[in-house]
Amino acid sequence: MAQKDTFDLADFLPYMLNQAAEESSLAFQQIYKGRYGMLRAEWRVLFHLGMYGQLTAKEISERSKIHKTKVSRAVQKLADRRFLTRTRDNRDRRSEHLDLTPAGMTAYKDLRRVAEDYDDKLEAQFTRGEIAMLRVMLRRLAGMA
Repeated sequence: MAQKDTFDLADFLPYMLNQAAEESSLAFQQIYKGRYGMLRAEWRVLFHLGMYGQLTAKEISERSKIHKTKVSRAVQKLADRRFLTRTRDNRDRRSEHLDLTPAGMTAYKDLRRVAEDYDDKLEAQFTRGEIAMLRVMLRRLAGMA
């Protein structure tokens, strides 16, 4: 007689984190996709440039933990939409410095306001203490603590 598998996928922490991430980002995804036709990697590249200023694709990849090919595709799409400029590094011809254009900065500021409002709505489901603890735990799991 076969033994019953007692592993509960619904209780597996990585699965739960992924499900929570997908569910909690759906409404925000509809906004950046609907307003700007962006995919997830594109808005993340846009936000890194909006927050930190000039960066290279390699720096964005390292900071965001997005694979370099996805960053490359996102950079190309944002450049095609004239949301960013690419300037060759004189010392390393393989590298480009990325900057937001005025249109890119406008899109970033618009989406940042939406993100802040959306974050507030997510936080409203929890007490301040729960939010603080959740952020600590997530940072620890992400290796940011």
